[in-house]
Amino acid sequence: MTAASADGSPVPRLSVLLCDDNAMLLESLSDVVRAQPDLELVGTACDGEQACELARRHRPDVAVLDVRFPGGGHVVARGIARRSPATRIVAFSAYDDKASVEQMKSAGAAEYVLKGTSNRELLAALRRGAV
Repeated sequence: MTAASADGSPVPRLSVLLCDDNAMLLESLSDVVRAQPDLELVGTACDGEQACELARRHRPDVAVLDVRFPGGGHVVARGIARRSPATRIVAFSAYDDKASVEQMKSAGAAEYVLKGTSNRELLAALRRGAV
């Protein structure tokens, strides 16, 4: 799917899957993604099984994944990768300890963003992570 740039030329849209067990945060992130003309929200997931199924069905360009997702963010990241190998993972966490970062990076996370960062920084990481 494409969007139009300011000059009217087509801009490819990145498809995004959001995964977090905090419903309020998921709703807020959804609003942020929907407001971006170059992003397309293809789904939201509040558990690992749902995240993996949505990744299989929609094959998003990028999935933003809670590091402390029930069942383990690293486990879900690997499940998404099995079902949609081209999907890039952006780890999203309240924790920046070395073990959490390394665990997600070893599971394939392209970016690691702390919760509470500005929407601008999160969107930049999402776009970098999708490349």
